[in-house]
Order: sequence, then structure tokens, then C-alpha cells
Amino acid sequence: MNAGGERSGSSVPDEEWERFLRDSMTGVADAPREPSARARVVARRLREEPAGAEGWRTYSPARPSRKKGWYVVGLLASVALLIVALDPGRVVGWFGNDERAEAPLAAESERPDKAPPVESARRPTLDEPFRGSPAARWANGTAGITVPEARATGWMSRAQVERALEQTRDFLAAASLDPGVLRGGHPGKAIALINPHQQDVQAFLKSAFRAPSKENDPLLLFSRFDTSHARLVGDVVKTRGRITYREGERGALQVTSDVTYVYPVAPAAGGDEVVRTIVRREVVLSWDDPSKVISEPGTFSLVSYKVDMTNGGCGTSTGYLTPPFGTEESETGAGPEVDPYDRSTSMSERTTASNEGCGTATRS
Repeated sequence: MNAGGERSGSSVPDEEWERFLRDSMTGVADAPREPSARARVVARRLREEPAGAEGWRTYSPARPSRKKGWYVVGLLASVALLIVALDPGRVVGWFGNDERAEAPLAAESERPDKAPPVESARRPTLDEPFRGSPAARWANGTAGITVPEARATGWMSRAQVERALEQTRDFLAAASLDPGVLRGGHPGKAIALINPHQQDVQAFLKSAFRAPSKENDPLLLFSRFDTSHARLVGDVVKTRGRITYREGERGALQVTSDVTYVYPVAPAAGGDEVVRTIVRREVVLSWDDPSKVISEPGTFSLVSYKVDMTNGGCGTSTGYLTPPFGTEESETGAGPEVDPYDRSTSMSERTTASNEGCGTATRS
């Protein structure tokens, strides 16, 4: 036995070992600490493992499979297409993209080059009389009639032209939008704007209201319904069209209006059936120089007037628009198919086609 209790395998002197024990007991801050058995095992493992090896506490999640994600996307897309094909109206409703939410069309500044797109086949109702129609995005009343900027023309100054354009729009409103006239009343306000000295027109007006005929038909200028046959649905008439002007004969201001009116109506006897009567009119009038043409202040002379109607009656001359209801057949005939919302064709072309007989409206 060795004196002094030497520790086998240690080269530390007894004095240093005693100081180490004393400092450890008293808690000296910089006293050396003997590593734990676990720490020694970890240190030895790190020395033995190659550089860059993954730590025992590190974790690298597996990358998701992109192929699986594309399968999910493809499946969802297929389901969506199937739903659209089976029930497109319901899908439109999901996103609130119905006609009431669609933005109104910009004002018509020139003749369009094509017909408006075909709407979904949705029948009109008393609450939504323009449903399923391009007119759902048209403006109401005179707001849908574009009036151009005034400039001095012919015998008129800029201010006079501006006033004449306003009165032209007033005539269109009194002839085709006035509630009383639409319900069969006499269009007195509109007639008051026509030059009373224009004898041929005055004779036409008298005959048209006394004994309507194909040649003397008040519907050429005015929209009227027989209230015993049809009633208007709501108080909105949709319109789309424009007014243009140029210098006419003898320095007159010649103004042309080309406007389409859409009237929703229902049977006078009641019921929830809704039919849209569509009327397109072109009226050309002349604001004459009073020094060259006999006229009254604030009146114009009629140059020409043309009309094209859908669901307004064909082959009859009653002086009223007569939309078909119930078991009555829609207007069809030997004439060509006509899209009443197509404003890309001129009224001359349209009326030439209608002279061939009652056409078939492709939509209403």
C-alpha cells in the first residue's frame, strides 16, 4: 500500500488536487469542472464522426411530392368544369355576378361593329324584367341617349345648337318614354314640337290617330300600348342610342336620332308572364332658318322617320303596340331572322329586310 493515498493513473500533485476539491466545495467562479460522463461520450463521438455529419438533434423534413399536389389541383379543376357545364346559372349566382351587379355599358358614341353578346337563357320576371337581355346593362330613359357636344352649325350658334339638341331629346322622351303616352295617351307634348306649318306631316298625324293604317301608323313616331291588352312592368324603359347632327339644306341644323327602346310588359288581365317589346326608331328632323322656312320658334320639321319592332305586332295597324302573350305565337314569318339588340346595321338595311315580311326575332 502506498503512503499518502496516491490515485492510480493520476499525475496531479496532492497539493493541486486538494486545492481543486476545496475550490469546488466553496463555489469559486473559475473553478474547473469535470465533464459529465454523457458529455465525454458526445465529445468522443464528434471526434470519431466525419465532418459535416448530421447532428443527433437535427431534423430535415421530407420534401412534399409536387406530383401529388398537381393531382389534387387537376381533380378540383375537373369538378369545377363539371359544375359549370351542368348548372352555369348557379355558378354565376355563387360569385354574385348577376345582371344587377354588372356595370352599365358606356354611352354609345358611334354605331357598334357587332351585336352584343348572347346572354344566358334566363326568362324575365316581374321583379327582373330585363333578366337575360343585353338591355340589363343599358341605361334608363333619356340617360341612354347620347347627346354630342354642340358647335356652331349652319345658321345656329353653339348655344342655339345646344338648345336644339336638348329639345330633340325632349321630343324623343315625349314620344317614346312619357308614361301617359305609353299607356295609350295622346302625345300632345311631342306634337307641339313639330312645325305646325309642315302640312304633309300634320295631315299624317291627323290620319294616324283617327284611322291608323300601314301608311299612317302613329307607331312610326310614338310608343303606345292598349291598356286593355298589356300593362307596363315597373317604371323603367331601357334605352340605347345616340343623336348626331350636321348642316342640312338651306343652312338648317339637321339632327338624326337612332335609339332602341326596350319595354317590359305583362298581360293586362294579370299573371306573372313578362314579354319585352323592343322598338328601334330613326328620326331625322330639321331645325330650319326662320328667314328661309316658315316655322314657329322652338319647332322643327320632320325629314324622315323609320321604325323596327319586335313583339309589337306584325301585320296589324291598330295604332298600338300589341305584344303576344300566353298561347299566342311569337312573331314569326317569311322574313329574315333579326336580332333586335343588334345596332350594328343601319335602319335603312333593317327596314329593307322588314319589307320582305314579318321576320323572326332571334331573341327578346
